[in-house]
Amino acid sequence: MTSTPATSASLRKQPLKDLMRIVRQRGNRSACIVKRALPSPGAGEVLIKTAASALCGSELASYRNEGNGEGNLGHEAAGVVVELGSGVEGLLPGQRVGVSAIAGCGECRECHLGRYTWCDRFAFYGNMHADYFVARAQACHLLPDDVPWDVGVLISGDGLGVPFHTSRKIVEKSIENIVIFGMGPIGLGNVLLQSHLGRRVIAVELSIERLRLARSLGAAETIEVSASIDIPSAVRDILGGDLADVCIEASGVPLAAKQCFKTVRKGGRVIFNGEQPALELSPSEDFIRRDITATGAWFYHFNEYPEMLELFRKGLPVQSLITHRFPLEEIATAYRAMEDGSSGKVIIEYQENTD
Repeated sequence: MTSTPATSASLRKQPLKDLMRIVRQRGNRSACIVKRALPSPGAGEVLIKTAASALCGSELASYRNEGNGEGNLGHEAAGVVVELGSGVEGLLPGQRVGVSAIAGCGECRECHLGRYTWCDRFAFYGNMHADYFVARAQACHLLPDDVPWDVGVLISGDGLGVPFHTSRKIVEKSIENIVIFGMGPIGLGNVLLQSHLGRRVIAVELSIERLRLARSLGAAETIEVSASIDIPSAVRDILGGDLADVCIEASGVPLAAKQCFKTVRKGGRVIFNGEQPALELSPSEDFIRRDITATGAWFYHFNEYPEMLELFRKGLPVQSLITHRFPLEEIATAYRAMEDGSSGKVIIEYQENTD
């Protein structure tokens, strides 16, 4: 089914409000809702009425520390197009869309290939925890009517986007087992997808609650991180003396990154999902003498969306990544749920926007 735009007559009967609610990340573990004037879409942009947004672990740094000025770092959302900026083609008011937070310039070779994250002039769009938000028109994915809003957020944002983009870097059939460090939402998304693809997944995490969640999403074995556990030895015990074919670092912790190189087999691969500070590695010990390949995977390519949509339609249980749902007015509770180390994906719902 395709997304059917509302008629111009029906849109005229539903004028936009002058003010909207938007989340303000104040810092020091504080977030509130304030009223702001609706933003106006500029050239090549659209205004979207939000149906659902999702919290991302990358927001927690500003939430915990300095805040984010007058807005928020929300960058995963889906909703209905309500207004077009000048020069927009291919979208109509009333259409359902999911949005990529990364928009390319639209002119370079990488943009024409649908690889916006590789565009040298890409733009990041945030402030999506709000009743309305602005996005670049060419970064909007049409959501068919059979795709629920929460699924639309995950397949057009980080929730499934990062794990899927990661999966495209490890397509070899010889890869049988994968160790994933960090069971935040991205790590859990990797568990869901890699187990769905038939790999044997070992989840490594501090939180017992998130290890239980990893099991429910398909992890064959789990390792609880502690001072006494030697992770490479634990993996060898699980794999009958072998190390992992692939290690995915999804925690953003430097120690975990170093453990990935100790836990992957000779000729294996390490993939970085978690943002990291500077990290000391040895070209000889970590790469050359063991033929190790290390790869980064950031966001996802715009051209990968159709495959993610098809995976959902063929039975990938995308919604199983969601553990919490809150209305926008409970945003402070939502951030606490995200921070306490037990949640999967946290969804913010805008029921009044979809009635």
